[in-house]
Amino acid sequence: MRAFIIISVLLLTGCDSYSRTPFASDDNPVYRAADKIGLEERNDRQELKAFLGVDPVRTEWCAAFVNSVLEESGIVSNKEHKYPLTARAFLDWGTQISKEDIQPGDIVVFPRGNQGWQGHVGFYIRTIVLDDVEYYAILGGNQSDKVSIELFKKSTVLGIRRHLT
Repeated sequence: MRAFIIISVLLLTGCDSYSRTPFASDDNPVYRAADKIGLEERNDRQELKAFLGVDPVRTEWCAAFVNSVLEESGIVSNKEHKYPLTARAFLDWGTQISKEDIQPGDIVVFPRGNQGWQGHVGFYIRTIVLDDVEYYAILGGNQSDKVSIELFKKSTVLGIRRHLT
């Protein structure tokens, strides 16, 4: 069933350009992350807890999700950062990428909440324009309390990062 979801996500979102990314095969973290789409923090608590290393009901888990997906993909995660469970810690990870050079699989950091340290992080899928506003489709954890693809305004991006080999 999850394989069907992955294929559907990639086809429906128009992600046909993976060969241009630094993750040109199954080691692409988007493929690994897509395998988790639909997992909910309460209904799938034990499975997520085992994958994330944190309790998704008690912890904001978007950064834990990205770290776990990276590690499962054989890519160095951000778990050694001073604040590994914060989204904004990813502003120190990998190489900075411009909005013009963004590719599927890049990690995108957004603001969230009222505090300067708060944020959200996930994997870029594609850009979508709705009513003349550009949005990034982001595959991430802790989006409506589950692993999902949601839209975030491109104009709010704090940073885009990529792991270069």
